[in-house]
Amino acid sequence: MPVTSERRGRVLIARLDRPEKRNAMNGEMTLGLDALMNELEDDPELWVGILAGAEGVFSAGSDLKDGLNNSTERGGPYGVVRRQRVKPLIAAVDGLAFGGGFEMVLACDLVVASRAASFALPEVKRGVFALYGGPRRAAHALPLNIARELALTGEALSAERAERLGLVNVLCEPGRALDEALALAGRICANSPISVRESLRAINEPLEADDALAWEISAEAAKTVRASEDTREGIAAFFEKRKPEWKGR
Repeated sequence: MPVTSERRGRVLIARLDRPEKRNAMNGEMTLGLDALMNELEDDPELWVGILAGAEGVFSAGSDLKDGLNNSTERGGPYGVVRRQRVKPLIAAVDGLAFGGGFEMVLACDLVVASRAASFALPEVKRGVFALYGGPRRAAHALPLNIARELALTGEALSAERAERLGLVNVLCEPGRALDEALALAGRICANSPISVRESLRAINEPLEADDALAWEISAEAAKTVRASEDTREGIAAFFEKRKPEWKGR
């Protein structure tokens, strides 16, 4: 299975496990992750979730060859990006989290990352658009100019810099992200689950109040980009492993 799970007491661990594709998300992975996120929300015995990647990588985002059916009714993109959650979700990142992978991280509430982790919105390098909330959520999680830097250059942000800027809650050594995420989850589970849920709601709901407009703007931007020659060129260059020749139209 490309998405696996494990229970540790009141914590549900969901692992993206398609390392041969750098955990790039396709329809099967989306359905698997959606089912686990439903389990987390619906089971009263579960209080905290952890989203991790197997084999030293978090996720490279959408599988460009098989990534069209990547949205669900409850969770939106990848089954998690637009999910209305009441329980904390921790991203455990060991390796790259690029494109949609970074957007999944940004959809989580807390981030644990190893020094081997890196984060990027590389869509501009391919002539496409980060339509799953990446630019907007990066601007919430990071200083505004850093979010602009990521969105406009497509370059990667190291885990060390991300920790200094406040994106990463816990920085650890390679291979330790899941262990440290479990430790953080344990600190949360030591508290009243009702108090935790309501505290999370008090923080998240005001931030999400303008979501409708933000998603509308993202959809319009994605439509404009998809209709361009640059999108076709960028995707072709990606598969042909060459430098794209941009036309600006």
